[in-house]
Amino acid sequence: NLTQFDLAKRANVSQSLIAKIESDRIDPTYTKVQQIFDALNMMGKKQEIKASEIMHDKIISVSPEENISEAIKKMKKFNISQLPVIEDNKSIGLVSEAIILDAMLNKKAKKAKEIMEDSPPVVSKNTGVNAVSSLLQSSPMILVSDNGKLKGVITKSDLLGKVYK
Repeated sequence: NLTQFDLAKRANVSQSLIAKIESDRIDPTYTKVQQIFDALNMMGKKQEIKASEIMHDKIISVSPEENISEAIKKMKKFNISQLPVIEDNKSIGLVSEAIILDAMLNKKAKKAKEIMEDSPPVVSKNTGVNAVSSLLQSSPMILVSDNGKLKGVITKSDLLGKVYK
């Protein structure tokens, strides 16, 4: 039962920053994210939250052959900024708004496979919140698997929303 105010106080950031991060209205600096994750890690819960408790079980993705225009439509429809590129239930890459904008400005590729970056990390459904938090410091999203099958996705706002619900 952590409030935005309590988290902000523990992380030495403003409550409005926490609210803006949660609602995806701001892309915080690395330093601010580090302060927030450090505060979360310091709280040391007795029963650590697992990835399966944080994840969204609907993975919105694109296939490698999908056109960039389809990726844009999905991002708009679901109000998200990145999509994993999935083939045969395996993550093979990631496309984001920034990658798509760059491709459009430079009149590069037309398909997801031609512009995708490295795949986001994949963790077990039993991975603890501390490991998830650490991975999200260097990746925009994490995919969650169960017995080798992709089952969900976690973003920074998902983590923040779950911890101080």
